[in-house]
Amino acid sequence: MRRRAEFDGRWRCCWAGPPTGWCGVARKLPRTPGVACTAMADHPVLEGFSPAVREWFAASFPEPTPPQVQGWPAIQSGQHTLVCAPTGSGKTLTAFLSSIDRLVTSEPPEPKARTRVLYISPLRALAFDVEKNLRSPLMGIRLAAERLEVPFVEPTVAMRTGDTTSRERQQLGRRPPDLLITTPESLYLMLTSEIRNTLVNVDTVIIDEIHAMATTKRGAHLMLSLERLEQITRQSPQRIGLSATQRPLEEIAHFLGGHAADGGRRPVTIVDAGVRKPLEVDVVVPVEDMGAIGQVIPESLQSGPAHMALNPQRTSIWPSIYPRILQQVLAHRSTIIFCNGRRLTERLAARLNEAAEQEGVATNSPNGELVKAHHGSLARDQRVVIEDQLKRGELRAIVATSSLELGIDMGAVDLVIQVESPGAVSRGLQRIGRAGHSVGEPSKGTVYPKHRGDLLEAAVVTRRMKEGLIETSRFLRNPLDVLAQQIVAHVSMHPDCTVEEVGRTVRGAACFAELSDELLRNVLDLLAGRYPSDEFNELRPRLVWDRVNGTLRARDGAKRLAITSGGTIPDRGLFGVFLPDGTRVGELDEEMVYES
Repeated sequence: MRRRAEFDGRWRCCWAGPPTGWCGVARKLPRTPGVACTAMADHPVLEGFSPAVREWFAASFPEPTPPQVQGWPAIQSGQHTLVCAPTGSGKTLTAFLSSIDRLVTSEPPEPKARTRVLYISPLRALAFDVEKNLRSPLMGIRLAAERLEVPFVEPTVAMRTGDTTSRERQQLGRRPPDLLITTPESLYLMLTSEIRNTLVNVDTVIIDEIHAMATTKRGAHLMLSLERLEQITRQSPQRIGLSATQRPLEEIAHFLGGHAADGGRRPVTIVDAGVRKPLEVDVVVPVEDMGAIGQVIPESLQSGPAHMALNPQRTSIWPSIYPRILQQVLAHRSTIIFCNGRRLTERLAARLNEAAEQEGVATNSPNGELVKAHHGSLARDQRVVIEDQLKRGELRAIVATSSLELGIDMGAVDLVIQVESPGAVSRGLQRIGRAGHSVGEPSKGTVYPKHRGDLLEAAVVTRRMKEGLIETSRFLRNPLDVLAQQIVAHVSMHPDCTVEEVGRTVRGAACFAELSDELLRNVLDLLAGRYPSDEFNELRPRLVWDRVNGTLRARDGAKRLAITSGGTIPDRGLFGVFLPDGTRVGELDEEMVYES
């Protein structure tokens, strides 16, 4: 929410949002009128910003955070920058503020190629969250410019993801925004269509949660898209990477920067503000003896229908977990409960609501539910409604999978519960870090192991979380299936490009910097129809390779194939779920379908 505050008889624009936010440091204004805010506006780290931006920041935040103090000088000087900082430390604002300052103080280029800033998110929900939270800073800066009577250019912000309708995509092509929020797959599709002409003036690329893609084929696919972007932009875009969990930083910086045309690495400034956030994590075993779990219950103690005798009942840990979780949810303002599977997510949410109803717990939800399930199988509209209900206090908790693991602003969450070990230190830090999403506030979490082996893993992961011993990350080298797809897409948009040009482009990505000429020729042979054996005869060639002149040309249908089959293959397939009237409910992954 926005408000105006009166200082010394004058109106000062300020943004007083909720206690937590996308920049993680929103605070109430100081009580001393004008003095503290004026001193804050003269902070040395703010000298590079325009007066309106300095005024807005001084009125909104008590002081810059460590990633902002260390990151802004490097970003403002145009250096490629990797920012490593804990969740809720303001690293998103660190990346955005310099670009916003440049957009509001400079005239935009021609309308058909207006886009200058790309924000790439690994999650559609994260992209939606950032787009929504950009409105408050832009409004606050505009009001500050009005009060200071300085020029202000209203920037446009838009989002293009897999949820964007065809009509909205056409509008983005006709009227490109100044700041485009997108996903890796949508960027690939834009580069493989005439929409790429709207990106020629892009000067900044922000990659959020880069650790989520650095070690996957999806990350290699994205970096090849960035090298293709380099080929069409008027200047080499500045790259800014953001993450809270990544080690070693040098490996991620190499992945982010890639290689220049001369083969040398692009220099990347590493801003390591990764001071370990205070953690209060408990591993709770709700039963006296975990070794007794799974044992057959004596017939004299069994209850239920007669046919249950054919399937003897066994002891379970769940009757002890449900009431403990419910008790914690009721004792806190807002809770996120993480599970490692969608089936468990749905079941746990149903059991908690049943337990709350039996105890007569009053709820604020219109449907009388205490908690709701949140996962990637739900349609975006339903996910947004559930997230808003938690932020408004209508829901006391959300049971989620990895759909809420990354940096989505979920409001004032004060507890995270993890059912079963998170499986990785970085994943545990990301999830527990959802609680206390503001500077200096500790993250409180509880881990409930399901069996003895799970207890051992949970104890080790929790200890390493507190010590900050994150797993080593290593990006992939030469994933050739990704390379083949991107070559077809690139050649379809650049008729008669040479093999040398293609090799130079793909070797700009760190994942393919070590690609040999022999491997490149083998991939081109496959795409041009020269196969190593008869087993590949059913494949159709996608390119024409003129070996005399060393040029490549796309065959008919290659571009259409590149667009319809874009992106990397996910670990699990998805099944659409529809109501009888055709309304789309969401998606279910194949594991949940087969288990059901």
